[in-house]
Amino acid sequence: MHGQKLGTVLATNLLWMVFAMSEDLKIEVGPSSKIAAHIGGSTKLTCTVTGCEAPVFSWRTQIDSPLWGKMQNQGTMSILTMDPVGLENEHSYLCTAKCGGKEVEREIKVDLYSFPRDPEIEMSGPLIVGKPVTVTCKVPKVYPSERLEIEFWKDGSHHPGELHDVEEDTDKNNLETKGLKMIFTPTMEDMGKSLTCEAKLPMDELDFEPKERRTTQILQVNIVPKNTNISITPSNTVQEGDSVTMTCSSEGLPPPQIFWSKKLDSEDSLPLSENATLTLVGMRKEDSGTYVCEAKNQFGKSRKEVEVTVVKPLTVEISPGPKIAAQIGDSLVLTCTTMGCEAPFMSWKTQIDSPIGGTVHNEDSKSTLTINPIGLENEHFYLCTASCGNKKVEKGVQVELYSFPRDPEIEMSGPLIVGKPVTVTCKVPKVYPSERLEMTFWKEGSHHPVELLDIVENAEGNNLETKGLKMIFTPTMEDMGKSLTCEAKLPIDEMDFEPKERKTTQILQVSMPPKDTRLTAFPSDSVKEGDSVTISCTSGDVPKSQIILRKKTEMGDREFESATGIYIIHAAQLEDAGVYECESKNEGGSEVKSLMLDVKVPPRNTTISIHPSRTVLEGENVTITCKTFSHPPAVIVLKKVDVDNEVTMCSKNGTFTLYHVTPDDTGVYIINVSNEVGNDSGQIEISVMEIPKYFSPQLLALYCLSSLVIPATGMVIYFARKANHKGSYSLVDALKSKV
Repeated sequence: MHGQKLGTVLATNLLWMVFAMSEDLKIEVGPSSKIAAHIGGSTKLTCTVTGCEAPVFSWRTQIDSPLWGKMQNQGTMSILTMDPVGLENEHSYLCTAKCGGKEVEREIKVDLYSFPRDPEIEMSGPLIVGKPVTVTCKVPKVYPSERLEIEFWKDGSHHPGELHDVEEDTDKNNLETKGLKMIFTPTMEDMGKSLTCEAKLPMDELDFEPKERRTTQILQVNIVPKNTNISITPSNTVQEGDSVTMTCSSEGLPPPQIFWSKKLDSEDSLPLSENATLTLVGMRKEDSGTYVCEAKNQFGKSRKEVEVTVVKPLTVEISPGPKIAAQIGDSLVLTCTTMGCEAPFMSWKTQIDSPIGGTVHNEDSKSTLTINPIGLENEHFYLCTASCGNKKVEKGVQVELYSFPRDPEIEMSGPLIVGKPVTVTCKVPKVYPSERLEMTFWKEGSHHPVELLDIVENAEGNNLETKGLKMIFTPTMEDMGKSLTCEAKLPIDEMDFEPKERKTTQILQVSMPPKDTRLTAFPSDSVKEGDSVTISCTSGDVPKSQIILRKKTEMGDREFESATGIYIIHAAQLEDAGVYECESKNEGGSEVKSLMLDVKVPPRNTTISIHPSRTVLEGENVTITCKTFSHPPAVIVLKKVDVDNEVTMCSKNGTFTLYHVTPDDTGVYIINVSNEVGNDSGQIEISVMEIPKYFSPQLLALYCLSSLVIPATGMVIYFARKANHKGSYSLVDALKSKV
């Protein structure tokens, strides 16, 4: 029983030891069970054993091919080094470790790749505008090449390309160089743009970096020289002794260099200059020929030719010239003479091709241009052109215009009269250019302010201006004989003409108007018909006064012939009454005085009438009418002559009415007609047949008094008015002879 138990224990311990031994012998590989190795690089595989102090290592491929590596054991570690890694190293490697009859094994899978450099961009030639170019993007030594992806990008935009293989031997690995190519034609817009080649090796199952590479190249576009042009100054036909400048320009990138040469008879060329501008001075006949400009850069060249001909000089002269000042309205002859040609063709024109405004006459080598008259439209630069074969030459003359034909003109708004303001104007007629005119205006011994006055007049269709100055002053007798001067200047120093200054002087003749004119009537301005009256006009001590006497009438003025200013009326009549006027006048003016002449006429041609008759019945009305002619109007008084009682009646119109007469009204009546220069009277007798009836004499007296109120008032008014005219009158005296 005990032995059975012991055997069981030993068996158990043995099993444990075997288990323990197998558990302790372990193997680990590195860097991992699967690695990505870069072809051409160096890779180390490690195999580490635990549970054994001196293991025995061995390495082999799964297909028992050569290891293509070096094994190195270091205790419990074995290292397999592959340097460099080649295509033959793409295997599953097995590491075997043996220890005390035990053996352990572990596998390491080695996957290969190759992506060593960024893509390489190659071009079939330089980028030249308009010329197709093949651009290739290569990815060298790539593996596995079938997994490679390549794209072209131009300035950020995808550009299609053609994939193609490039085979190259690299370190006996026969690694492929894969590539993408494209063909495009550069333009100037491509200058400075970017061209990018992007390559990807998208092997996600392998752990390596980078899996994406790109290369960018900035495009440098070139231009073969083109549009080569030559400009020549003054022209390709040059006169002997003159200079010519030829300038060559060409487009290209990089900018082309310019080379000048001249063709020789031997078909060789004579190099002249490497500058863009070629200047030849002092040209001679043998300098004629073909000049060549050649523009070059490293991508090409372009050339241009120009023919230069040196000829004998053709000259033209103009007289007068080169500048002439001509007065508007005058005549001008320009003469053009040609030298260096026997039969030139000659013509005239203005520089602005406006009408020449003149007559051209050609004869042999001379041409004349006649302008008559010169107007504002002729102020031009005139060119005379002479052509002789293929030769042509011009000569110009500047015609500058002015107008200053007359001295200033002094005008006055009226005669110079003492005390009367007058406007004096100084005009410069038909002046051009008017804005350059300078004027001064002064009176001897004084300085008067002046005011600029512009006057525009049409002068022969040229609209030449008349400029002027004016002054206003009041003449005095001290101005008599003094000078009034107007000076005008046209100071155009750049023009040659005379005169540039004109002056006009005028001596002042001053007049004084009449004064203290008097018109009188002698003995009085109120006379009696038939009397003599003298009308006299006198004026103050003013020389050269003329006296005119006239009478104002309804038919107009009646002028009297009188050299002394005296008019005598020997027997005044009523028609001589009225307004008389005296005018004293001279160059300075006139003065008029007037007076009223009154001619008085006494009463005459008096008539008396009674209505209905001289014998009437008691109670009837009797009308007595008195008519007379007088000036001034007469006062008419009716007076009854009676022993006991004298009754007086008055009338302003000569009519008296006795109302309801009675026998007491029977009697002699006296009618008295009078004015201040005379009277007239008459009497009548009235008989009233009685009809018994009471009648009071006092009523008749009352009637007469009441009838006198209105005539008396009228008389007072008349005489008061006369008093206003004459200055005095006595109403008492006027009535004395009428009472």
